[in-house]
Amino acid sequence: MKLFLREHILLIVVQLLQCVIVSALFWLDGYRNISVSLYAIFLSLLLITVFLCYRYFSRRKFYKRLHHSLTALDESLETTERAPISEALDQLLASQYRLYQEELLKGEDRQDEHLMFMDRWVHQMKTPLSVIELTAQTLDEPESSSLREETDRMREGLNTVLYLARLRTITEDFHIKPVVLSKLIHEVNQENKRFYIRNEVYPVLKEEKAGAMVETDEKWLFFLLSQLIHNAVKYSAGKSNQLILSVYERLGELVLEVKDFGIGIPVVDQKRIFNKFYTGENGRKYRESTGMGLYLVKEVTDKLEHRLEMESTVGKGTAVRIIFSKTQNLTSM
Repeated sequence: MKLFLREHILLIVVQLLQCVIVSALFWLDGYRNISVSLYAIFLSLLLITVFLCYRYFSRRKFYKRLHHSLTALDESLETTERAPISEALDQLLASQYRLYQEELLKGEDRQDEHLMFMDRWVHQMKTPLSVIELTAQTLDEPESSSLREETDRMREGLNTVLYLARLRTITEDFHIKPVVLSKLIHEVNQENKRFYIRNEVYPVLKEEKAGAMVETDEKWLFFLLSQLIHNAVKYSAGKSNQLILSVYERLGELVLEVKDFGIGIPVVDQKRIFNKFYTGENGRKYRESTGMGLYLVKEVTDKLEHRLEMESTVGKGTAVRIIFSKTQNLTSM
């Protein structure tokens, strides 16, 4: 109704002015019959009122459509009345919808090409990294260790880029199956053996529920655990030489916990550490931080329909938990 009045307010004002001006002209011309003039004004206002009522009720759906914003893109294809202006609006929205779809498809094609390029580039870079690692084995210490340390950092960065590129199509990459948590932890520890030794931080497994299994994607859970371990080791090096990996049950839900005894996370940063590119106070101290690791952990955890918890105390350490719902828990082996 407000939109209708805003559109016709000028017509109403002009009609009122017309009534006043015509009456004034008759008065100046010597016609002094006020009752006839008032009757003429009444008829004029009655006609304009009838016209406005007819116009509003015949186009009420049209005005409601203009007033309310769209909640779904497909609503652009809905039709209103058969009035010329309504049909013109329907045609405009339909053509706009088609143009938007075309641009969207072009954008998706460009993004798919970019993701494919990133995927191939990462895999191509892994080959020279492997060659460099083999070459490093022929060198004497400490050159060999230094070179392998740098290649490990490059490999970690490449994996982050690869998983970030795959994040958009993560649901298409899922392969849900039973996963034994202790076996997965062992594989992650084997993968990061040199990383532990280099930083002099060593993992301790505490498994209260032996052989615990969950329904999840093994590859993505491997990535999640690796990211959490890398963060824990990085912020524990030089302060603590122990990292605790725990598997236990809490209120019927399985919990996989990564606990370190490092520098901890300031309270002001704890609510934002899962934001994209946010590094916080600790990230500014450790220049290698990109702010993408924990962001990916949070995004992947949500996609897998697990939950994420974090507790941290400055100077005492941090505990991050991946919680598997009751429906994802399986009978232990």
